[in-house]
Amino acid sequence: MEELLKTNDVTLISFAEALLKEAGIPYQVFDQNMSVIEGSIGVLPRRILVAEDRLEEARTLLRDAGEGESLPPRSA
Repeated sequence: MEELLKTNDVTLISFAEALLKEAGIPYQVFDQNMSVIEGSIGVLPRRILVAEDRLEEARTLLRDAGEGESLPPRSA
């Protein structure tokens, strides 16, 4: 699994989940429970991870939806 997105923005997380689900790209949201434990003040970011072989497809999907600036830089 590779990190697609890391953010404190719950709206962006929900939007990305909807896009991925509609495109049939399996994903996992990590650190949701940590957000609840810290009191839901939004300090700890949540991460969306996708399979390595679907990462570029998922990145393209988010870029095409206007969220390209939210994506982390590609690692070398």
